[in-house]
Amino acid sequence: MLSVMRNRIYRHLFTAQVVALVGTGLATVALSLLAYDIAGDGASAVLGTALAIKMAAYVGIAPLAGAVADRIPRRTLMVAMDITRAGVALALPFVTQVWEIYVLIFFLQAASAAFTPTFQATIPEVLPAERDYTRALSLSRLAYDLESLFSPALAVGLLTLISYNWLFVGTMAGFLASAALVVSVALPKPVPVERSGGARAKAAFGARLFWATPRLRALLALDLAVAAAGAIIFVCTVVVVRDHFHRPESALSLALGAYGAGSIATALTLPAILAAVAALGVAPPSTWSWAGILLAWAAIGAACSAVLTPGGRVIRRSATTPDLPAAFSAQFSLSHGCWLLTYPLAGWLAAGTGLPVTATVLGTIALAATLAATVMWPAVDPTQLDHVHAELQPGHPHLTGARSISGGWQHRHDYAIDRHHHTWPTSRRTLSRP
Repeated sequence: MLSVMRNRIYRHLFTAQVVALVGTGLATVALSLLAYDIAGDGASAVLGTALAIKMAAYVGIAPLAGAVADRIPRRTLMVAMDITRAGVALALPFVTQVWEIYVLIFFLQAASAAFTPTFQATIPEVLPAERDYTRALSLSRLAYDLESLFSPALAVGLLTLISYNWLFVGTMAGFLASAALVVSVALPKPVPVERSGGARAKAAFGARLFWATPRLRALLALDLAVAAAGAIIFVCTVVVVRDHFHRPESALSLALGAYGAGSIATALTLPAILAAVAALGVAPPSTWSWAGILLAWAAIGAACSAVLTPGGRVIRRSATTPDLPAAFSAQFSLSHGCWLLTYPLAGWLAAGTGLPVTATVLGTIALAATLAATVMWPAVDPTQLDHVHAELQPGHPHLTGARSISGGWQHRHDYAIDRHHHTWPTSRRTLSRP
């Protein structure tokens, strides 16, 4: 897996990802404690709303960023977004009102919505071989998991020496280090993609790609299952730790660290785990119930990782190279649309009805989404498909090697929705346009 680190460009980009993740992890702990200081036992509602704003920025900004990603040098875009995120992180320690959290979170996440899909679309171009890209995905997932353990542990150590506000300085340092690493390498130039309809058509293409590709529809359903479970972690943990168990600030880092500790599970385990969380939520605080919460958090983290790790391969398989920025932007936007649903739902339910009801509702959503993904994912899903072009004219470059049949031109190749393929073949035929 580490062999891909011999590629200098990927090595620098991966290191940039790691240091930015560590900074973001520190901010997660600090933001939870900041919300608790400002809102007390209403912190879940504050975090739920703040995270909903984050998701709204992701959903709205990512498609627009994907639409212009082939017009702006990637290094320039990524560095500008890192510097923007660093500036917002520096401002967070001075927040005293809930609305200020909301404003800063929007600008922080708008920058992330432009940075992350660009980063994701760059990796398969830096590592074009399927084996190398798969290793890079595993390494990236490992970085996320280790960050989930390392950042909370680092936060625990730092909180014994400094106040949580200083953790935001670590976040700023992470983003600045990421920007420096991106500057240090030359990135592939984006390939301009011409589509009729201008920027609006480009922004909409990614969503149409997901809607038209069966395996991508199933992947989106799994994203909803992950979001339903993850919302419990990121919205409710601070109240569970501080109010239900009456444990110190450092215990928050321990609970969030447990989320990243698991490594073996599947999305089908999420509903059962959330049912256990509901039971633990009504149990009186004790050593065994605290241990149960940590184990449940670890299992949810493992199950989410099992869904998210192969997602990049599914997207890469489902889009042509020029369309990768639009595909990753769409996945970023649509998957976070799932979080936009579950974050405020978790926050408002936890504040109004408590953890048991919250876990039950979100567990039901996770179960329904998992079953939907099972139904939608094709039982037989080859990469190459026979199909017929009914509208392309003879001599069109795309028809090289195709044979003439009644009603069009038939051939077989790696199939993806693009400017020549507008629908998924249900039999031997699909319509295309010039």
